[in-house]
Amino acid sequence: MIDQVQIYVKGGRGGHGGMTFHRAKYIPKGGPDGGNGGKGGSVIIQASYGMRTLAPFKYKKKFQATDGGDGASSKSSGKNGGDVIVKVPVGTIVKDRTTGEVLADLCEDGQTVVAAQGGRGGLGNYNFTTSTRQSPRFAQGGSKGEERTLLLELKLIADVGLLGFPNVGKSTFLSVVTKANPKIGNYPFTTIDPNLGVVEWKNFDSFVIADVPGIIEGASEGVGLGLRFLRHIERTKLFLHFLDVSETALLSGEDPINCFEKINNELKQYNPKMLDKPQIVVLSKADMADQNVLEEVTQKLKEKNYPVFAISSVTNKGVDELLGYTITKLKEIPDQKSSLLDQEAASESSNRVYSLKRRKPDFLIEVQHRGDEKVFVVTGDFDQLIHSVNFDDLTSTRYFQKRLKDAGVFAALEKEGIQEEDIVSIEGIEFEYFI
Repeated sequence: MIDQVQIYVKGGRGGHGGMTFHRAKYIPKGGPDGGNGGKGGSVIIQASYGMRTLAPFKYKKKFQATDGGDGASSKSSGKNGGDVIVKVPVGTIVKDRTTGEVLADLCEDGQTVVAAQGGRGGLGNYNFTTSTRQSPRFAQGGSKGEERTLLLELKLIADVGLLGFPNVGKSTFLSVVTKANPKIGNYPFTTIDPNLGVVEWKNFDSFVIADVPGIIEGASEGVGLGLRFLRHIERTKLFLHFLDVSETALLSGEDPINCFEKINNELKQYNPKMLDKPQIVVLSKADMADQNVLEEVTQKLKEKNYPVFAISSVTNKGVDELLGYTITKLKEIPDQKSSLLDQEAASESSNRVYSLKRRKPDFLIEVQHRGDEKVFVVTGDFDQLIHSVNFDDLTSTRYFQKRLKDAGVFAALEKEGIQEEDIVSIEGIEFEYFI
């Protein structure tokens, strides 16, 4: 089962460089001293064993880092923006929603990927002094942070496995506590593959639960599809062991304690370590049980040091208490990579984190017509440049023109057939073109 969620991430904008001049007593003509802007914060995605599902992202889908501070006088640099750490379960694949590109496969605890890089801080005006430009009246603006929509994908591996013979109420329980939609009925095997569902509990706690198709006697020897079923629950952290205690089951000759021992024997025959996993015994269909039988079965199981919960999935009796106890037990169990990742899948997956490269500052030119005028709209990574220009200052304007020329914009405009006095538009700023 693949769990998927879409989120939006945005890096903080870089702070603008300062455009200031030194002012002090006895120094009437102090030089430029505008400090650099701080860099914008980044959005970083980090794999964590503390996360089990992507359920928390149903409630929060937007993550934005803070902007960098602007540069100030005395060459004081602006404060860097704060990063935002977004924690996801180990095994999460991060994709760009627009391109479908896989950005990272987070297979290790603590592994990170920068999902949205913060913008660069702009340079203060003191950086632009030259022998011929000693008092620059412009500074560099901070660049925008990256923003993108991501698709997070997680192959769900169950934390909790439901044990029990066919028709003991496991599928009904799963349908009640999750949004899974298993087939429910008197089937020898409910399905070939386990039904997985995510249980969302209070305080945003969640865990993955698997209804493994009913195990029959001899499963450890391959009877039916037993071996395949047992492999599924081998990776879970604990078991909810279901026993049917209804009067109907007792009348048909089923002894709950005998059923309990048979299932555990199959686990032991398959892999003795399976019995080391914690088991919570669930007395299912308690609303149809004889009270004396309930008390007797409960007493016998507690003598074996098993926690016991009598529930009814139909009336919800005891369900909340069972889920709360299960959450508590899961938190007590140390996280192991093997319990979260299918070993076969882990051996095939790459632990490599894909480095996210900044988009190239390429540009596009679109020719638009506004009445008799031609408007050449240039789009690209010019945001930082535009914010660095003081168009009322000749020196600043010349710097702007040189940057455009060096980027190849003028040559591209000439290829598009631009003429004198045609309009050029960049980032909403318009000016007439002159050769």
